[in-house]
Amino acid sequence: MRFLFYTHSLVSDWNHGNAHFLRGVMRDLVARGHEALALEPEDGWSRQNLLAERGPDAIERFAVDFPELRSQSYGADFDHEQALDGADVVVVHEWTDPGLVARIGAARRNGGGFTLLFHDTHHRAVSAEGDIAGLDLDSYDAVLAFGEALRQRYLVAGWGRRVFTWHEAADDRLFHPHPEIERRGDLIWVGNWGDDERSAEIAEFLIEPAEALHLSTDIFGVRYPEHALARLAQAGIRYRGSIANADVPAAFAAHRVTVHIPRRPYMRELPGIPTIRVFEALASGIPLLSAPWVDCEGLFRPGEDFLFARSGAVMRHLLRAVLKDPAMAQSLARHGLETIRARHTCRHRVDELLTILREIGGARIQEALSAREAAQ
Repeated sequence: MRFLFYTHSLVSDWNHGNAHFLRGVMRDLVARGHEALALEPEDGWSRQNLLAERGPDAIERFAVDFPELRSQSYGADFDHEQALDGADVVVVHEWTDPGLVARIGAARRNGGGFTLLFHDTHHRAVSAEGDIAGLDLDSYDAVLAFGEALRQRYLVAGWGRRVFTWHEAADDRLFHPHPEIERRGDLIWVGNWGDDERSAEIAEFLIEPAEALHLSTDIFGVRYPEHALARLAQAGIRYRGSIANADVPAAFAAHRVTVHIPRRPYMRELPGIPTIRVFEALASGIPLLSAPWVDCEGLFRPGEDFLFARSGAVMRHLLRAVLKDPAMAQSLARHGLETIRARHTCRHRVDELLTILREIGGARIQEALSAREAAQ
């Protein structure tokens, strides 16, 4: 089948975690013999910031890291109807321009033979409700929401015909343990500062424990204001700036433990959504400690796959324990990796996507899926 993904960016992962997941999904689709193409705006903020910070080489590197993936940029004069013609499945990410969201829906309504899905991987349904409410989703066959709480929000609001839960996951072709890499540091955090959605939590669960325990700590991410950088320096924490996602597995492997710090919208209004770094860290085989969130969907085995810290004081205690007890650290890493491989890889999500398409897809989808099954 031919899959067409409208994304904010496939090429750039600068402050854009959806690129991680989409790359993994597309890689798996291609490995199964499907065609997959991403369309991204030529002036997208992630791509522009990546160019400004790391230069053209960062864009060119995408082709080196992911040679099987195809992405095409579009401008104001791009013929979207021609691009849509012949596609079997079209997936439109929620960062897509609202006018284009409506235009793609109109193409589906006016005879498009493709199955059309809207994909939401953010918290704007609760933090910027008007933005999502204003989208024209009437002609979309279904919505893919990256958590059950978000799915329920769509259902209650009446956005979209049908809504399915489709969590993010780890691309385990990229994220896997690297036992050959020496662990040189104690603690690593890969995360962006953002819009003060977790600044207090970063202080409580990361900066203060690392400072108190005198840990060798590295932080990777973007959008750190000057006062945050000054606080990191004061705590003796090395700020490393942005990092290409393809380099993150090796960075995890060079450290002994990592932490997860969810943003407040996911703690308060959208429980059960851990975001993609949890999947990627566990897939890399590094012990994970987490600030509080509610695993109401039973995605993991808290206490075995990772440990919750109810407070900064508990985080200090757990960090000390994991760093001093190799058996404890190995157990967490082993169980976390086990759960990812059993339930949360991009292969699992492609299986789920194909199951959804079997349920809602039109005649073209059913014929393609039947033909593929017969050939296996």
